[in-house]
Order: sequence, then structure tokens, then C-alpha cells
Amino acid sequence: MFEKLAEIEKKYIEVSESLERPEVYSDPEAYARAARELKELSPVVEGYRRWRELGARCEEAKELLSDPELGDMAREELESAKHELDEAGEALKILLLPKDPNDERNVIIEIRGGVGGEESALFAADLFRMYSMYAEARRWKIQIAYINETELGGIKEISFIVEGAGAYSRLKFESGVHRVQRVPVTESSGRIQTSAATVAVLPEAEEVDVDIDPADIEMQAFRSTGAGGQKVNKTESAIRITHLPTGTVVECQDERSQYKNKDRAMKILASRLYEAEREKRDAAVAAERRSQVGTGMRNERIRTYNFPQGRVTDHRINLTLYKIDQIMNGALDELIDALITADQAEKLKGAGN
Repeated sequence: MFEKLAEIEKKYIEVSESLERPEVYSDPEAYARAARELKELSPVVEGYRRWRELGARCEEAKELLSDPELGDMAREELESAKHELDEAGEALKILLLPKDPNDERNVIIEIRGGVGGEESALFAADLFRMYSMYAEARRWKIQIAYINETELGGIKEISFIVEGAGAYSRLKFESGVHRVQRVPVTESSGRIQTSAATVAVLPEAEEVDVDIDPADIEMQAFRSTGAGGQKVNKTESAIRITHLPTGTVVECQDERSQYKNKDRAMKILASRLYEAEREKRDAAVAAERRSQVGTGMRNERIRTYNFPQGRVTDHRINLTLYKIDQIMNGALDELIDALITADQAEKLKGAGN
């Protein structure tokens, strides 16, 4: 591990010095590439240097242990430095874990109402609101690509893009079945009902990731419709794209411009195809799944929102928080941080085997 850290520090110094060379700072692409690499290396190098400093503090404290006047102070200093050294060592191990190449990408989230009829559609709308408020708190931007609403304000299906630094790294654990237990607004007898909605989180594909042959695409233009079939746009600006080899269908109707809808629909199609290929590859190498705390598959029940008890339970890590109001208002960081920590712990365990 320490040889690897020394090599990373050496590389960091080389890249840092390269930014001052005329052939690099005069070339915008080369400069951006070097600056990006420097940014990636910085946390590891800073952690490594911190670890070395703490090691030096430990050695200095050990040398003073036999001093009759400074011995007690040195013992306290040694204990403190050792504790910090252990923490710094664990942090370094996490920094050296292989990075998910998609972590810094934008994401496409698809939510569909599941079992439970109108109540599941209302819950899907609640989940969309929850993610929207979380994105707003992190200053990410949301663009709706497609939405199919019900007359009561529920959502049968929605696709939207979340744009922002690290969006995928924070939201990738949300894929799966979300279950809700509450008294529906449509229930007159006051009985608690269980229903569900499915969430899929896809990293936004880049042009180099997926090569889509135009001959494999069938495109149709149609009029956007609102809840209950109400026309919301008199022109045929909505777009339906079918990828013939896989049968994948994407609709986009949020924009009034046919061109913008087509562009957004193609982004979603590329991301679905990219994710399907990635899942196939991950299935072949199960030990290298992107998340050890859950497969991220759409049929996996990951979380229950129990309104009568005011609790949210994530079944993958057995975490229950009695903060349902805050969570439904977008306070997801405590849940997401716990999932990231559990994922890192599993990866560290795997790295040690």
C-alpha cells in the first residue's frame, strides 16, 4: 500500500509541475486534462502526507517517554497521535478503493407506480418531490423528460435528468422497489394500505459510451397529453423513440420543441442501453458489482416508508430512522451517507480477502 502511495505522490508532483510547462498551459485541452488528474490525486496525496506527519508525531512522542519531566505529556501525545494515525490509515484505505467511473456523472431517474393503484401513483409523486427537494438542497438541476400524471395528482411514470457534480455517486443506491405503508387519501375506512413504486437510477451516458446506429431507431412525433388525456400541447412536439434491436421505448414530451425532446429522448435511450450492457457485464463478474449493499436491480425491495410509525427503514443495511417528514422533504443525506459507508466497508472487506 505504501509503495502505491509513494507512486501516487510522485505522479501528483509530476502533474503539478506539468501545469507550469508552456506546452500544457497553452493547450486548453491538455491543461484541463492535467488539472482534472491533479484534482483526482489531491485527496490521496493530502491523506498520505497527513498520515506521515502523524507517524512522525508518534516517533517524537516515543523519544520523550523516558524524560522525567515530559514523560506524562509525551504519553498523552502518543496516545492521541496513535488514534489519529489509525483513523488516517483507514481513510487512506478508502481513498485507494477503485472509483466508480460513473460517480461524477449526471443521472437519469425513472419512477413508476407499482402495486397499489392510485395510491402507488401518489407515492411515486411523493418520491419525485423528495428527490427534487434533495437536488435543490445540493444545488443540482432537474429536467423532466417525460411524465404521465393521474387526475388526483399522482404519477404513473416519470423520467427526469439530475445534473450536478457527484449526482450519480449520491443517488445510485436509490435503485429498487420503495414500499409505503399509510392510510391512502382514497381510503374512507382509515385502513393502512401497502403499495410500492419502482425507482431506476441510470448514469447519463456520454457519446463515446454507446454507439447507436440511426438505422436501429424508429421515431414518432405525437401530441403531449396531460392527466386524463387532456391536451397540453397542440403541436406534435412529443417524441417516441424505439430502439428496434432491444425493443427499448423512450418517450419525451416535457419540452415544446420537438428538437429538444428528441435530444433528451436520445440521452435517455443511450443511458438505458449503457446500463443494460453494464448490468450484463456485472452479472458475469458478480464480485465486482458497483454496490455491495444492494444489487440495484429494479425488483429488489430496498426501503419502507411507514407513515403511521413515522419511520423509514432501509432493508439493505437494517437502518431505521424515525424522521419520515424530514426524509420526504428531501433530507436524504443521513440515509445516503450510511449506504456509502456500508458499501465502502464491504469493499474493504473484499480487498482484504
